[in-house]
Amino acid sequence: MLTEMTGIDGKLPSGKIVIIASRYNEGICDSLVRGSVDTLTRAGFAQDDLEILRVPGAWELVMVAANALDRKEVLGVVTLGCVIKGETTHDEHINRSVSDAIMQLGVQTRKPIGFGLLTCNTLEQALQRSGGTVGNKGDEAAGAVVELLRLGEKLKT
Repeated sequence: MLTEMTGIDGKLPSGKIVIIASRYNEGICDSLVRGSVDTLTRAGFAQDDLEILRVPGAWELVMVAANALDRKEVLGVVTLGCVIKGETTHDEHINRSVSDAIMQLGVQTRKPIGFGLLTCNTLEQALQRSGGTVGNKGDEAAGAVVELLRLGEKLKT
């Protein structure tokens, strides 16, 4: 018989979710944090289950995520930041390096990591993705963590 499972619904494990957010492009990142917190609390996590850590920029997301994921009580993390293209290719190097490192970290720890790093060409694009017409990527990143945690619980049984 063909079986299909998702994490759209189901029970959540108990533990902490750590939201790691950049201070660079602070207003945008604050909006991403609000979206993540709203999603996690709607899913059933209490405020005491959530921890918000602030880092200088996108580059620092990875190290702090690695440290957080080393903690036994941490179920997963949500990484939030915003890199907007400038006059050089600096943004491309940051975005690729951070993206690759976060993916590797998820594979190594086998704990869910919500990827909420905006990689935009303009400030307007970032505003639209942090609560504007395109939604809130902080909400989406937290939702992915919730879904993976629920799926993980189903896979245990």
